[in-house]
Amino acid sequence: MTTLTSPHDLLAAIPFLIGYHPSDSLVLVSIKEDCVGMAMRIDYPIDQSEAAFDLCASHISADEADGALIVAYQPLGRSDGDDVLAQTTAALSRAGVAIYESILIAEGSYRSLLCHDITCCPLAGRPVPPLDSSRIAMESVVEGHPMPFATIAELGASVRSNLLAQEEQWLERVQKSEVDAIDSDLNNLQRDGATAVIDLANDFIEHGVSTDQDLIAHVLGRLSEIQVRDFALGSHDGESAPGYKRMWMHLLRSAPPGFVAPVACLAAAIAYEYGDGALARAALDRAFADTPSYSLAQLLQRVFSAGWPPQSFAQMRSELHPKVCAAIFG
Repeated sequence: MTTLTSPHDLLAAIPFLIGYHPSDSLVLVSIKEDCVGMAMRIDYPIDQSEAAFDLCASHISADEADGALIVAYQPLGRSDGDDVLAQTTAALSRAGVAIYESILIAEGSYRSLLCHDITCCPLAGRPVPPLDSSRIAMESVVEGHPMPFATIAELGASVRSNLLAQEEQWLERVQKSEVDAIDSDLNNLQRDGATAVIDLANDFIEHGVSTDQDLIAHVLGRLSEIQVRDFALGSHDGESAPGYKRMWMHLLRSAPPGFVAPVACLAAAIAYEYGDGALARAALDRAFADTPSYSLAQLLQRVFSAGWPPQSFAQMRSELHPKVCAAIFG
């Protein structure tokens, strides 16, 4: 994302960074070498203990941030936004993170707590500007980023199954490509699955979508095999990532019951790696709903909860991929 040069930029950037327009929230954005790093949103603090704020600060510190931007979206009926921001600032300072901006949003107005010029930042605040008036929004859309969802509920709806996923005939088509772990021809099935993933990804990269329902069903079935799934986890790079993300989201909505967990984890992983933390958790919730004990979902839950920097996760994935390729293709 482009450099943030004003409070207006920051307010416009946050919905793009977390995927939806937040409310009743505390948002922290890490800054590294003048560029936006990770964005973290939590519910507006009820527990205002020092330990709770230190935990938030530890995640920003783990991202190796030079500094941080803080925005508190104060709920209606509350008047403690200044205190919440002060405690967040203190926790970040204890973690050695500089504060570049601290903004309170309340009842449709915003003000910076770091600006003491009342002609610039009146105590009553200024009206929150509409998102579509922002340079950040225009540049984000031009770069191919979708407009943020209006609410977290709408974001959750974006990962729900579609009507196709509920059809019995579709389930039967996917089941035909399911892999038995003790199949005597397992390695050839793995190779076939990995090749199918690449073929389908090329459709999404080149055309934005795939109309090859047979290939979609085939990939969904083959992802039941762990090596194929792990190959898929590491098969994108920075250039192909948008196409892969579209593919995993499309397949997540189309996956029939019993075949959701692998593709939900793939969607969650790529969303997390590219800063869509809320989408990552929504996708992970679908994985657990489908298969509560799915091991990759449990691993990703630990990664997300620990606040692993996305670049560390990407490095782990890229280091694993050559080993998976060697196991499948020799």
